[in-house]
Amino acid sequence: MATNKELLAKGVKYLFGALPLMFIGPSIMYNAFMNKQNNWHYLVLVIGCSLCITSVFLAYKGLNTMIKALFDGNQ
Repeated sequence: MATNKELLAKGVKYLFGALPLMFIGPSIMYNAFMNKQNNWHYLVLVIGCSLCITSVFLAYKGLNTMIKALFDGNQ
């Protein structure tokens, strides 16, 4: 049962890409909710939500890639 190191490294890169978005997205959403009187409220809220969704997607893709690298050694 060998580990595919290239695929494992690719999964770690996805997780490192998701890590800053896990903190930036909610911070931007908090900023949007605190500035409701501003005209840009909805645009900032959409950007924050999209960053959070992107973070979840990258984390899923990274974990899925790492699991494939660890357990699908014969493919």
